[in-house]
Amino acid sequence: MASSLTCTGVIWALLSFLCAATSCVGFFMPYWLWGSQLGKPVSFGTFRRCSYPVHDESRQMMVMVEECGRYASFQGIPSAEWRISTIVTGLGCGLLLLVALTALMACCVSELISRTVGRVAGGIQFLGGLLIGAGCALYPLGWDSEEVRQTCGHISGQFDLGKCEIGWAYYCTGAGAATAMLLCTWLACFSGKKQKQYPY
Repeated sequence: MASSLTCTGVIWALLSFLCAATSCVGFFMPYWLWGSQLGKPVSFGTFRRCSYPVHDESRQMMVMVEECGRYASFQGIPSAEWRISTIVTGLGCGLLLLVALTALMACCVSELISRTVGRVAGGIQFLGGLLIGAGCALYPLGWDSEEVRQTCGHISGQFDLGKCEIGWAYYCTGAGAATAMLLCTWLACFSGKKQKQYPY
């Protein structure tokens, strides 16, 4: 099979896929923020949550349901900042995934990635990483919502964790985006082979 990538381009394709996968997994997992409520561990993502309180009618008290899931609606996400973070991070992950899958296809298809297309792909990766970075930066603005305050000892606020801690998924998402922005964007400039010049 012919490839339209240089040796650097193959490294770029594999690294792009790893970055996109890391960011997408981190984005989807509800482990961006860890805390506890009613003695049970609770975690949040931008649009998902694990463990939530419900009123038990038979015992006339609040109990924790220990399961993970999405919020019932987009408006159910605890803060406007988290809603914006969900959209921005999702768009960024989509762009990284689009470039990564195109780059992987270029390993098997000739004349798919030229030097110019590689540079454009690098620019798209930079934009995707920038969007994810913006989503990660917006996330702490939602720490003052009531749901988070209940989980973080009623002392959390914007950029103040209270008794909570940042989870692995937040770091995963940010690391994938940073690597895509800094390393993949640079490698993309050298990924495509020089196009053949036809004498006509």
